[in-house]
This record gives sequence, C-alpha cells and structure tokens, in this order.
Amino acid sequence: MSRRRRSGGRAARAAAREAARETRKVPFLTRKLAPLEVLTNEGAEIIEENAETILETVGLDITDSHALRTFVEAGAEAEGTRVRFPRGMCRQIIQASAPSVFTQVARNPERSVVIGGDNLVLVPAYGSPFVRDLEGGRRYATMEDFRNFVKLAYMSPYLHSSGGTVCEPVDIPIPKRHLDMVYAHLRWSDKPVMGSVTAPNRAADSVEMAALVFGEDFLEENAVIMGLCNANSPLTWDQAMLGSAREYARRNQAVLITPFILAGAMAPVTVAGSATLTLAEALVGMAYTQLVRPGAPVIFGSFASSMSMQSGAPTFGTPEPTLILFALAQIARRLGVPFRSGGNLTASKVPDAQAASESAATFQPTLLAGVNYVMHAAGWLEGGLTMGYEKFILDADQCGMAEALVTGVDLSTNGQALDPIIDLGPGQHHLGSEHTLANFETAFYRSFTADNNSYEQWSEEGSLRAVERANSLWKKALAEYEPPPFDEAVDDALHEYMAKKKETYPDFQA
Repeated sequence: MSRRRRSGGRAARAAAREAARETRKVPFLTRKLAPLEVLTNEGAEIIEENAETILETVGLDITDSHALRTFVEAGAEAEGTRVRFPRGMCRQIIQASAPSVFTQVARNPERSVVIGGDNLVLVPAYGSPFVRDLEGGRRYATMEDFRNFVKLAYMSPYLHSSGGTVCEPVDIPIPKRHLDMVYAHLRWSDKPVMGSVTAPNRAADSVEMAALVFGEDFLEENAVIMGLCNANSPLTWDQAMLGSAREYARRNQAVLITPFILAGAMAPVTVAGSATLTLAEALVGMAYTQLVRPGAPVIFGSFASSMSMQSGAPTFGTPEPTLILFALAQIARRLGVPFRSGGNLTASKVPDAQAASESAATFQPTLLAGVNYVMHAAGWLEGGLTMGYEKFILDADQCGMAEALVTGVDLSTNGQALDPIIDLGPGQHHLGSEHTLANFETAFYRSFTADNNSYEQWSEEGSLRAVERANSLWKKALAEYEPPPFDEAVDDALHEYMAKKKETYPDFQA
C-alpha cells in the first residue's frame, strides 16, 4: 500500500511538472553567455581575405539567368555562367542593407521569434525521406508523419518554430506535395514556419499561401515565412536555389543561405579551407537577396560535416566541423548578419548511445558558438536520411536543457545565495533550508525523458529504456494534441488556392 501511495505521489508531482512545462511560453531564447571564439582577429581576416580572393579570381558558376544579369549590373564580370566578383563587392552589398536582427512573425504573435543578436531559435530537423519509430522501424515518410511532426513541434515548449520539410511525404506527388506541407504548418501549428524551395514556383506558392493567412500588405513590412537555399558546393549556385531565394526576397520574406559542405568532398579537408569556401559561397547568395530587395531578411548558414576517409560517408560529432562552426559564427558576427548552423546531428540509424554521443558533440558547440537559428535541433537520424519519433522527443529534452545553459549564471541576490550560506554555517546541510525550499521547483532543469530513480523503482516501473520512455511520450503528445484556432474563411481560401494549383501541376516531375 505504501509503495502505491509513493508511486501516486510521484505520478502527481510528475504530472504537475509536465503541466508546468507544457504551459511555458518562451518563444525563443536569449543568450547571456559570451560566445566562444576560436579565431584571433588576424585569423578571421585571413579567412575573409581568402574568400575574397576566390570570388575575385575563380568566381562561381551561376546558372540562374536573372541572378547572372543582376550580378553583372551590380559590377561583377561574367564569362558564360562563370561570374567573378570585384574584391569586397558582395560584402559591401550585404552590409549596406541586410538587417543584423529581424523578427519572424508567427500566426500567434506571442510565438514570434527574434533572429540575430543574442537570440537563439531552435527548429526541428529538415528534409528526411524516411521516418523511424520503435514499433514500425524505418520506412518512407507519409503526409500523416509530416502532420505528426508539425504537431509534436507545436506541442513542445522547447522548439520555437514549426520547421520546414520535417520529412518528405512520399505518398503525395513531388510537384504537389509542397502545397500540403505548407498548409500543414499554417493550419496545425501557430509557430513560425518555413516554406518550400525545391523549385521557384513552389517557393512562390509558399509565400502566396502565407499571404493568404497574414495578408498581402502585412508581408510588405513583416517576415512571416522563410526559405532554406543551399549552394551546390563547390562554387555553384543553381536556378532552383537562386530562383527560390528570389521569390522569398522580392516579397520581403526571409532567406536562409547555407552552403552544404562535406569536407573532403565539396571542400578541402582542412578547417580553414572549408570555412573559406563556405564563406565565399554564402557571400554570393546573401548579396543576391539584397540586390533583389535591399533590406530583405537573410541568414548566413553553415552546414559542415567531416567524412570517413575509408568509406566516404558523412560523420558527425568530430572536432573539425565544430571548429568550422565556431569560426564561421565569429565571421558572421563580423559581417553583421544572423547565423545558422546544425543541432543534434548523428550518423546513427537508431536512437542509441552513438546517437546520444554524436548529438551532444554537435549540439553543445552550437550553443557555445553563438548560433542564432539552429536547424535539425530535434529528430535527426542516419545523417539526415531519417526523422525519428523517439529521437525527436529525446532531442527536445536536450533543447529544454539548452535554456538553462545559455541564460548563464544568475547573480541576483537569490542567485548569489549568500544569506543561506552565512545563516547555516559549517556542518549544516542545505536540503531543508528556507532558500532551498523556495527554489527547489526551479533550481535545476528536470529532464522529462531521463530516469533518475533507484534501480528498484526503475525495475518496478518496467525497466524502461530511454527510447521506450520517449515512445510513450510522443504518442501521449499526439493523443492530447488540440489544434490552435484558425479562421474558417482563411482555411477555405487556402484550400481553394491549393485545389487550383494542383490542377495545373502534373503528378510526376519531368
């Protein structure tokens, strides 16, 4: 009997903590820790100057005709698709108009995020064609999975955005699926969203759907949707990515410019070489957004991974990409634009010890480097090929812990805790002190996935592993999900827009 009473008390306390966790309304984090910098001023200048040398002497292949003409009109030189940039040209264009801080407005204004400065926004993983859960294993993602992850991100108090392509719903034709994906974000979440970038017309549809929700005039003054545009490293920007960037920028919507670097394949194997190539490619992409529309929000992104020299497979959690991350975050601050990088990354196929170790080794540096926008913060498995349900929950727990770290040391009177130290004196424990009792509920972050009980208690309650606890948590979250309010007239307008567009798009991509 006493054992059941204790268990009931534990359950009640756990339920109270869960309720408090779910009702938190912190739309983004504000970092109080000074960012860790690994470069001296001279070191940063070397990378910056080397990037300018690449742009001036080698240039980039620009396969989008509009972008090519725009760069030439701005002072670049073109030979066919090869474009070379006068030294300092791209940097000057960016610094003349790109905002250092901007707000992405959410459908629920209380969930809007401020990107840049000392702010930190945590975003789910992106782009996986597969999903995995404990019972079903690895399988192709469907639209139901997509909606599930949108809902899980909405339910989590530790993720600040609904994300973008949280997984690829292969049960919908490629030319049409972007409509259903953007609708899912706009309808089933009221957090900030990302749109499609796989083709310029899909980017245009994403922005137009956002305009139906927020209003055309509102978009003229406010960023409400974001597109992720990746360079085709090395040193190439194609029509799909620049065309998509143009569709966002011309409507004053945010563009995330991210070279995707696999060191040893798309870039040199060295830290400085990879950072230099990333910077050169990013400068061109960011400059283009400002030529399309001066003042359009833009984020400097970096995604760098090492590779196995034996197999060629990407690896995660190794020191070299961490140094690239630190270096480029520092250079982004010097440039004066927000910076994005990756979160809880792993090459593991399942949420096991390898996944935990590699995720920690990639997430902690992200927090310490001063990153503003963290993609892939929850759910990433198998080098990004798989979105994991249990991994999503375990990562979201780590995102919760991030707040306690980045807010730094509390030096208020309560934080200093000088009075209780003096009052208790030598040999007296603090467990029952007035100060401890006043702070015990909020003193330490309480993981909602970890089990810190005794062996006997853990055994009595089923000997559950972390992945099994996470399995029950995502199912519970989806069972308890309630959609945010949504205007019926706006919903009708979105469905009408989607239906008309789907009539004009083929089922199969040519």
